[in-house]
Amino acid sequence: MVEIRFHSMERRKSMLKVGAVILAAGMSTRMGKPKLLLPLNGQPLFKYALKATVDVSLQPIVLIAGHYIEEIRHYTHDLEDIEIIYNQNYANGMASSLKLGIQAVKKDVDAVMVFLADQPLVSKSIVQLLIDHYKAHKHEGIRIVRSKYKEDLGHPILFDAELFNEFDSIDGDQGGKEIIKKYTQLTKIISFDNQMWGMDVDTPEDYLKMKKYFDLELYT
Repeated sequence: MVEIRFHSMERRKSMLKVGAVILAAGMSTRMGKPKLLLPLNGQPLFKYALKATVDVSLQPIVLIAGHYIEEIRHYTHDLEDIEIIYNQNYANGMASSLKLGIQAVKKDVDAVMVFLADQPLVSKSIVQLLIDHYKAHKHEGIRIVRSKYKEDLGHPILFDAELFNEFDSIDGDQGGKEIIKKYTQLTKIISFDNQMWGMDVDTPEDYLKMKKYFDLELYT
């Protein structure tokens, strides 16, 4: 009987469906130009976050775009399983994009992972580890799994479907911070030693630093 229950639990874990929401509607104010389209090792910057979701086979994958949606569509025309949604209220902040993303996936998933499109070093292995911890600890009450890069909490962040209604009340640029604060006891933090992995590219200095990191990785 114990063995039957064990296999039943393992089946339920494997059947949990995790989708992705990629936030790509920012105005690039500090960069002074559309940062997500900047070239990085032959690819526009935003495609690295997108690649991580595809490599782990998250479904559905929804990308929320703003002013530069046509350019983003151009660079993703070869990807069949990506839904790109226009946020007409992109100037109102991250919350408006999060709401659109959650609304688009909530009927189809057990959880969603939220990505920032300006974080090119979030890899397949990071994403998979967060999902594995969610599946392993959901039965213990864990409903949020968040990454941490040395001392810095960051993205991606996984939210269980039980919390989707909480997104209805967020606004501005707060994102999911208030939700995480409210459900701290249900949150699991996964730590990584490399602080660069969690870096987002906001300024010209950030972009230069990221380019140097990519060049170093290529030749070492």
